[in-house]
Amino acid sequence: MVDLDAFGWRRFVVTHDGGLRLHMQRVLRAPRPVVFRALTEPQELAKWWGPDGFTTPSVESDLRPGGGYRIAMQPPEGDLFYLVGEFHEVDSPERLSYTFRWEDPDPEDRETVVTLSLRDAGGTSTELVLTQGDFATERRRALHEEGWTQSFDKLEQLVSLAASA
Repeated sequence: MVDLDAFGWRRFVVTHDGGLRLHMQRVLRAPRPVVFRALTEPQELAKWWGPDGFTTPSVESDLRPGGGYRIAMQPPEGDLFYLVGEFHEVDSPERLSYTFRWEDPDPEDRETVVTLSLRDAGGTSTELVLTQGDFATERRRALHEEGWTQSFDKLEQLVSLAASA
């Protein structure tokens, strides 16, 4: 299934070997180095990470293959929780791949792999392609789709401002 949301994301779910994956694409009005920095530098990542209403009090990152990261996420109401993982691939400004798991996972959660690919889309724009999977349930895949969509809306605003400065 392929559809476009209100922000121009092309979204579809692919079932592969019985697994659920998320695939999203978007063109951002900023060059690849600006987008890659926003995806990887802790101070920049903290500005856009998380669904609407969430804050990111801290980001720890050892940005290299085999290095780890830990992101603190604070919902509008509720307790602080953490996302952790390990970098598989760091190829600036083209590709970033890492594991994604919650420190205290929901019973329906399991570790997934996120891959972010950045392609030049005409000098001052970048096509960002996200894949993540495989999810244990459709409900968890849909939750991540909502979170990424809201996060990338904030990312688009951040990189557009940085590129125009």
